[in-house]
Amino acid sequence: MSALIDGIKGNRFAVLGRAGMDLYADPIGVKSEDADTFHADLGGSSANICAGLVKLGSHASLITSVSDDAVGRFCLNKLRNYGVDTSYIRVLGGEYRMSLAVYESRIENFQNVIYRNSAVDFQVTDEDMDRVNFSAFSAVISAGTVFAAEPSRSATFRAFDNARAAGLPIIFDIDYRPYSWPSAEVAAGVLSRAGDASDLIVGNDEEFGFMAGGIEKGFAKAKELAEKPGRIVIYKMGEKGAVTLVDGQEIATGIYPVTAVKPNGAGDSFMAGLLASIAAGHSLKDAVMRGSACASIVVSQPGCAPAMPTTPELDAFLAAHPGPTT
Repeated sequence: MSALIDGIKGNRFAVLGRAGMDLYADPIGVKSEDADTFHADLGGSSANICAGLVKLGSHASLITSVSDDAVGRFCLNKLRNYGVDTSYIRVLGGEYRMSLAVYESRIENFQNVIYRNSAVDFQVTDEDMDRVNFSAFSAVISAGTVFAAEPSRSATFRAFDNARAAGLPIIFDIDYRPYSWPSAEVAAGVLSRAGDASDLIVGNDEEFGFMAGGIEKGFAKAKELAEKPGRIVIYKMGEKGAVTLVDGQEIATGIYPVTAVKPNGAGDSFMAGLLASIAAGHSLKDAVMRGSACASIVVSQPGCAPAMPTTPELDAFLAAHPGPTT
């Protein structure tokens, strides 16, 4: 486990996966179909993780491709404004397009309409990964969506190999999105292969259950993955908290209850908070708790990337909150 923790403490992350544009309805509570105003900001799970990491004092570089159009330039501008390194992002012409998420700040009957037609981030190639100087980083993070189509799938496994050759640990957020995949069978096989190749695996009960062939088998799957020496597995259960599996231990942690205005963005914020907190010297259990606090902060505000907390904001939340559930 020391190699994994040391890599995270190096605090320089190469992040594989998509950036996109988020459009979220204003004001809080209004349905998308009834809205007159939408706010635009950065979206996409990997871009959100990058923004969350940088706001917490880490260095993050996004490795992806973006479209050569106004929306692609919008996403590049937002990434740079947040302080994310964009030097490994390839701009691609033609008919490929950025992801677009249109959602609302409401819990009841929440709607998130995602456009992934001709997604440009699936066009990342082996050559793109071979251009990355992985020795400049201390760890690699990948979200599961990158594996849903070619050439991105093969390119990401290529990146895993290149990262391994450079001595970097691999952090994997399962992030299963059924709409991105050709079939559940393909997804289960590919995501399991990615999990086997990773040192830190983060997912929810449904995602581990999906990999295992049934939600009731999810925790057993997580425990099986955690049997590999040096690997950490974090099994998230929504409002029931999480279980961190490491060195034969099961570390149970709660959540920080808040009044949520939306359900999305929590997982990305959790990952950023977890990693930045380990890098800052917090214990694994405390880092999981700080990641949980980040998730609570993000679901209590509109937007995803703009809602990610800074370290002072996270510390202020923890100081003011009565504490986690048991």
